[in-house]
Amino acid sequence: MADPLLEEVGALLREAAADVVVPLFRRLDDADISEKAPGEVVTVADRKAEALISAGLRRLRPDSVVVGEEAVAEDPSLLRHLRGAGDVWLVDPVDGTSNFAAGRRPFALMVALLTDGVPAASWVYDPLDGTMATCRVGEGTWLDGGQVRTAEREPVAGALRGTAMTRFLPPDFRRSVEAGGERLGELLPGQHCAGREYLDLLTGAQQFVLFWRTLPWDHAPGTLLVREAGGVARRFDGTDYHPADDGKGLLVAASEEIWNEVRAALLGD
Repeated sequence: MADPLLEEVGALLREAAADVVVPLFRRLDDADISEKAPGEVVTVADRKAEALISAGLRRLRPDSVVVGEEAVAEDPSLLRHLRGAGDVWLVDPVDGTSNFAAGRRPFALMVALLTDGVPAASWVYDPLDGTMATCRVGEGTWLDGGQVRTAEREPVAGALRGTAMTRFLPPDFRRSVEAGGERLGELLPGQHCAGREYLDLLTGAQQFVLFWRTLPWDHAPGTLLVREAGGVARRFDGTDYHPADDGKGLLVAASEEIWNEVRAALLGD
């Protein structure tokens, strides 16, 4: 039986993409792009999409709290809700804004629902290829209407494909990761869109991804999707990721075996 909440929020993301985001792709003027922090851009599409999505989520659950990326840029105290009681929505209206602003793909729209501080459901939507991933905790992950499981196999030495988002890594750590990647197989530089990295892990296009920055709207949706599909999302020390944590470093893999092999190669024992 279809899950009404998964369908309703999925429809909301499709609406925001069709009405706001995609029509502005490659049609932004200079005045439509600004810098909200050094090296961090925001566009009129981010703000309009967040307003549309937030209003729709409040209609679905009137007593809920919405914590959107752009709202937090204006009021960081909103992050206190991530460990609060009740329903809290995390919204990334355009994940991969730097790509979007430059007229490049990929970019994605993402939402996660936390209930009493625990991730409960999530959605990641790539509007250019129409890929939608959704999940409810304890009920598995769905990709374009079909249930999906990430790879469950013994890792083959030298045959893994994955991404290390090296842009924000400290220089010494970056060199270590890049050297370790040569032992795994193919180490990709990253697409500047966390949502697409998670989708590629679900489709099997890659088996792991390493991040340094772990902002909650970037990773709460994807980590739950991967876990519900049978994968692993943990900090470098092996502790589970939680969106309220503000630490650095996250390794996500299609299986426990792959996570262990990648951690040993990229981070050492």
